[in-house]
Amino acid sequence: MDLEFLQSMDVQILVGVGVAVLAILVAAAYLFSSWKPKGCLDPENFRGFKLVKRQQLSHNVAKFTFELPTPTSVLGLPIGQHISCRGKDSQGEEVIKPYTPTTLDSDVGHFELVIKMYPQGRMSHHFRELRVGDYLAVKGPKGRFRYQPGQVRAFGMIAGGSGITPMFQVSRAILENPKDMTNVRLIYANVTYEDILLKEELDSLVAKYPGRFKVYYVLNQPPEVWNGGVGFVSKEMIQTHCPAPAPDIKILRCGPPPMNKAMAGHLDALGYSPEIQFQF
Repeated sequence: MDLEFLQSMDVQILVGVGVAVLAILVAAAYLFSSWKPKGCLDPENFRGFKLVKRQQLSHNVAKFTFELPTPTSVLGLPIGQHISCRGKDSQGEEVIKPYTPTTLDSDVGHFELVIKMYPQGRMSHHFRELRVGDYLAVKGPKGRFRYQPGQVRAFGMIAGGSGITPMFQVSRAILENPKDMTNVRLIYANVTYEDILLKEELDSLVAKYPGRFKVYYVLNQPPEVWNGGVGFVSKEMIQTHCPAPAPDIKILRCGPPPMNKAMAGHLDALGYSPEIQFQF
C-alpha cells in the first residue's frame, strides 16, 4: 500500500511539474509574440536623427531617409500619428512643422519622409538645405487619430497634394496586416500628373491587394491621355469612389485648407455625420 501511494505521488509530482513547465512555455511564447521594441521618439523633447540618404523624386519633391540608433531600432510611431520636425527658415528663424513618415515600424533601422518643397515654405527651405550627414530634430508622437485593426469595415480617404502621406501610412498598415480585412477607397487630387506623390507605391498596393485597395486620381490639369477624374473633387466622385455613409465606416481627409473645407461641405451634404469624419 505504501509503495502504491509513493508511486501515485511520483506521478502527481511529474504531472504537476509538466503542467508548470507547459504554463511557463506558453507564457514565454505569449510575451515573445507580444513584445515590441521600444520606439526612438520622445514626446517632450526633440531628438536628432542623421540623414543617410536623399533621393530627388521630382524638381520639388525628395525622399529623405534618416538613420535610427541601431539596425533593429523602430521609430515607435502609432499608426495615424505624425511627428514634429524643427528647422530654420531662410531668415534663420526657428520653424516647427508636422510630417507623417511613409515608413512603418516594420521598416526597422530607419524612417523616411517624402517632402514637397514649396518656394516660399519656411520648413521647405530647411529641407532644401539638408545634406547627407546632417541631423533633423524630431519630436513625437503627435496627433488625435489612432488606428486599431478592424475598427471599421471600410475607410474612405480624400487627399490632396502632400496630404497623401498619412493616408499612405494608414493604408500600408491595414493592408500589410494579415489579420486586418478593412477595405480602403482613396481619392487623391493634384494639379498636374507630375504632382502625384508616391504614385508608384500606391499603384503597387492596388496591384498587390486587388479589391481591398482602390485609388481614384483626380487632376486639375490632366495630360491629353487621362482616364482619371478632372477638375476638383466633387460630390459625385465621393458618392462613386467612397463607401456610403454607415456606422461602420470612416472618412479621412487631408489636404490644403480650402480643399478640406470644400470636402467637409460635400460630405455633410451627402449625409456623412461628423462622427464618421476625421481631418488630419
